[in-house]
Amino acid sequence: MGTPQLFEKLAIFGVGLIGGSVALAMRQAGQVGTIVGVGRSGDTLQEALALGVIDRAELPEIAVEGADMVLLATPVGQFEPILRTIAPHLMPHAVITDAGSTKGDVVASMRAALPALIHRCVPAHPIAGAEKSGVTAARADLFQGKNVVLTPLPETESSALDKARAFWRACGAQLVEMSVEEHDRIFAAVSHLPHLLAYALVDAIARRPDAERILGFAAGGFRDFSRIASSSPEMWRDISLANRDALLSELDAYQAELALLRRLLAERDGAALEALFHNARRARDAWIKNSQTQRP
Repeated sequence: MGTPQLFEKLAIFGVGLIGGSVALAMRQAGQVGTIVGVGRSGDTLQEALALGVIDRAELPEIAVEGADMVLLATPVGQFEPILRTIAPHLMPHAVITDAGSTKGDVVASMRAALPALIHRCVPAHPIAGAEKSGVTAARADLFQGKNVVLTPLPETESSALDKARAFWRACGAQLVEMSVEEHDRIFAAVSHLPHLLAYALVDAIARRPDAERILGFAAGGFRDFSRIASSSPEMWRDISLANRDALLSELDAYQAELALLRRLLAERDGAALEALFHNARRARDAWIKNSQTQRP
């Protein structure tokens, strides 16, 4: 006899790269019975059906009927309206988790829309992705060996947390738990700010009258730095606004660093510039070495 399935029915809101990859991972692990998809685009849902990512496409109210796991994988700005719509239809034992890149706003939405089920909510953030978005980019191994951060609430029941842990582990993820506040502060620095910088650089060049000629000479360095500017603008609009306070602090710190660089250049202080570059290289090399050591 095989291992019993963890979940009878999984409802996924947003069957794109993340939501689709969760569906494929859970199906491959044999840990789910039925997967139902919900989305704004009928074409996307039909594509997900044709690819075998989901079993059915349903309206929100119907999708969560009988679902013991609900995953929100839409842009975070859509969470609260979705939660308010499905609140009367959720099973009392359902676990609600998400894949949002910010957590403070997600928790606020959960508290506002699901006061009676807040004890079944386990906010999460899978640290995995790809340049391409959409269900056609989904793959079963997207989360293998990748971190998923869980930010359980004081009200979260241990049974709900255990279910969420099992859910993300079945996708192949490694789990890290931290507070909502620590999560948003950390990811403002290492994820949200880099995306803003990539968008800003490409936008600044694109606005120049000779942008086409300048980009004609761009090579590997520009490609590497600007890669994440190909990410979903809607998603990163929502993330930026959701983590506004932490991101403003990081922008201020980065602007201070830019001011320092400008001063060193203006003063032709080569020794100080080189020292700064050495410090940055040492920090990055140590990070790369540690991340390679930690890989399973």
